[in-house]
Amino acid sequence: MIEVSDLRKEYGDFAAVEGSTFAVEDGEVFGIIGPNGAGKTTTLKMLAGLIEPTSGQVSVAGYDADDTEMRRRLGFLPEESPLYEEMTPISYLTFFADLYDVPSDVAEERIDETLSELDLDHRERQLGDMSKGMKRKVAIARSLINDPDVLIYDEPASGLDPLTTNYIIQFTERLAEEGKTIVFSAHNLFHVESICDRVAIMNEGSIVAKGDLETLQAEHGETEYHVYTTVEVPDSVKKNGRYRRVVNSMDEVEATREAATEAGGEVVDIRTEESSLEEVFLNVAESGRVEA
Repeated sequence: MIEVSDLRKEYGDFAAVEGSTFAVEDGEVFGIIGPNGAGKTTTLKMLAGLIEPTSGQVSVAGYDADDTEMRRRLGFLPEESPLYEEMTPISYLTFFADLYDVPSDVAEERIDETLSELDLDHRERQLGDMSKGMKRKVAIARSLINDPDVLIYDEPASGLDPLTTNYIIQFTERLAEEGKTIVFSAHNLFHVESICDRVAIMNEGSIVAKGDLETLQAEHGETEYHVYTTVEVPDSVKKNGRYRRVVNSMDEVEATREAATEAGGEVVDIRTEESSLEEVFLNVAESGRVEA
């Protein structure tokens, strides 16, 4: 559905994006993460056809990113999305439905269903009188007014309270379940980890790693084994009536088992702890590794 090859964007002597290559499959949720200035927003705007690449190729839903027909298949949500504050949600969304040539009866039904799904009741209130969270929901509804196949969301829950943030993340997950292809960036890596099928990590304009979470954990993360015994063994700590030793290999797990047996006890539990996406991101960013 989305194919990106050797994408590059230069501003004078500065390369905001350098040689990015990746593909996003139909119905996939693809996350792009990285520190501020990594090139995430520039990449998303090139996918949406809002910025022309210096070089490289972008194809979205079978169209070049600069093809006007592509925009009919796309829903884009920028990080900052000013609205026409004198309008109401209904008039605002109806206006954009007209721009996309959505028939009025279809638009009316789609607006009602989308605002209901987003739990937005104040549909005749002026947008200027709405909270930031309510405005964000209207902006998301706008991105769906043309029933796009592909959604590109830049920080969809940026600056929102935890309750609204959680609601929008859950709504994004439901869109994926409906078959939408979604590419989005977010600073909250817990949200990325919870809904993304695959992730690209960017740093200083380059993609330094990409893959599903399991692959990223295997290549750039760490695995810890929490071994619980009935007796004290070297480097163990007593916890809730048992002793816990944290090790990093199965050889150390077996050594812990042997030590417990020698001390007249046994291993009663072994728990595996994988690196979180945040830990993987920090490991990759600090190493400076760039994926070929």
